[in-house]
Amino acid sequence: MVMHEAEIIRNIIEEITRLLNNTYLHVAPYQVGIDSRVQAIGECLGVGFDDVRIIGILGMGGMGKTTVAKAIYNEFYDRFEGKSFLEKVREKKQVDLQKQLLSDILKPTKIKVSSVAQGIKVIEKRLGSLKVLVIIDDIDSVEQLEALAIKRDTLPKGIYRAQPMEEEEALELLSWHAFKNTFPNKGYFELARELVGYCRGLPLALQVLGCSLFRRSTENWESTLAKLKEIPCDEIHNLLKISYDRLNDCQKDIFGDISCFFIGMDKNYVTQILDGCGFFAKIGIAVLLERCLVTVNEKNKLMMHDLLRDMGREIERAKSPKYPGKRSRLWHPENVKAVLMTKSVSTLSIWFFAKCMFYKRSICNKLYALNGTEEIEGLVLNLPSLEETSFSTEAFSNMKRLRLLKLNYVQLTGGYKYLSENLRWLCWRGFPLEFIPKNLCQPNIVAINMRYSNLRQVLCNDSETLEKFYIY
Repeated sequence: MVMHEAEIIRNIIEEITRLLNNTYLHVAPYQVGIDSRVQAIGECLGVGFDDVRIIGILGMGGMGKTTVAKAIYNEFYDRFEGKSFLEKVREKKQVDLQKQLLSDILKPTKIKVSSVAQGIKVIEKRLGSLKVLVIIDDIDSVEQLEALAIKRDTLPKGIYRAQPMEEEEALELLSWHAFKNTFPNKGYFELARELVGYCRGLPLALQVLGCSLFRRSTENWESTLAKLKEIPCDEIHNLLKISYDRLNDCQKDIFGDISCFFIGMDKNYVTQILDGCGFFAKIGIAVLLERCLVTVNEKNKLMMHDLLRDMGREIERAKSPKYPGKRSRLWHPENVKAVLMTKSVSTLSIWFFAKCMFYKRSICNKLYALNGTEEIEGLVLNLPSLEETSFSTEAFSNMKRLRLLKLNYVQLTGGYKYLSENLRWLCWRGFPLEFIPKNLCQPNIVAINMRYSNLRQVLCNDSETLEKFYIY
C-alpha cells in the first residue's frame, strides 16, 4: 500500500515534533552500548500490554543506570497517555515528588497536595485508569515508592542488572571522550587498552578519565596510569562514595573489612567473623548487596568491583596518608612490613637528656613503637613462602584493637602474649609450629585458618578455648 503524500508529511511532522518536544531528555553525548540495553529492558516492560509492569534497574554507582533510564523514557514515552521522569528522588520531599508526578501527567490541572497520605489517594484516583510511563531515579527506600501509590505487593517483579561494558564498547566510549573518534589515535592504543582495563567497564570512569586525557601526550597518559595504581581519581572516587556515605557505621565497617581483607572469600565464613566483631553482618551484607557495593558469585564468594575496592582502600589510606601505622586497616605488604619492623618512636621524652649519648645504639634499636599503632583493627601480610625475615611479636604489643589478623607464611619470634585479646579472626597459612601455643588462643577468637601448616596438635592446651572455633 502506497501512503498518501499528506500522510507521509504528517508522519514526518509527528516524528520531528517528538524529537523537538521539550519532554525529550538529554541522554549522553556518546551513546555507546545504549541501544542493546534499552531493547533488553523494553522486552521486560512489554510496552504493548495493558497490565502494570514494574522493572527495577540495579547496579553500582557510575554503571549508567540513569543514562539507560533516560534512553528508555525517550524511546517509549510517546506510546503512553502520560509520562513522568522523577529524577534524584532521594534528595526530594515525598510531597514534592507527588506534586511533580501529578503535574507531569495531568499538566494543566492544578491539584493541591498537603500531605503524603492525601497525595497517595489523589494519585490512585486520578492516574489509576491511565496508561502511563513513570521512571523513578535514585531510589533508596520502599517508602519512596509507597508515597507514589506503588504498593509493596506490586514492587518490581523483574530486575535488570546493569552490567559493565564489554571491552570493545569500553574502548569505543573512552575513544570518543579522549580522541573524539571511535578508536584511539596512533600510538595510544596500548595506553587506551590499559586504561580500559583499569576502568573495568564502568562508564563513569571511562568518561571522566577520557575527558581528562583529551589532547594529552602519551607521557601524560603514562603518568596518569602510574598515579591511578596508587591513588584513585578524585572525581570517580567522590561519585562512587555517594552510596558508601549512606551506610551506617556498622555497614561502613563491614564494607571496609571486605574491601581490604575478604574479597573472594565465602560469604557465610565472613558473616560469622564479622558477627563476632559485633557488626550484625547478615543484615549489613544484605544492605551492601542491595546497594550493589558487593556481589555474591555462584560459589557464594563475596566479590567487589575493582574501583569500589580501590575506593574502600582509599578511604582507609586517607585516614593517615603519611603514617600507615595510624590507620585502622593495613593490607599493602610494604606498609605492613614497615609497621612490623618499626623499632623507633615518633615522640620520646627522657629525663637527663645529656646522658642519652651514653646509651648504646643496639639498646635504642630495641625500642618498639609506643604510639601510632593503637588504631589498627585489621592487618594482612601474604608472603609467597616462609622467608628468612622474621618479625617480633612485640610489634603487636600496642595493637589493642586488632580484630583481624592474616599472616600467611610469616615467621614471628617471641611470645604470643602481645596479641590483642580483641582478636576475632586469625588466618595463618604455613604456620611454622607443630602445635598452637596457649597464648595464641585468644578468648574472643571465632575463626581460625591454619591450612598448609606443620600442625600436629590442632587444639590448644586449654581445649575449652577452641570450642567455638570455626576451623577453616
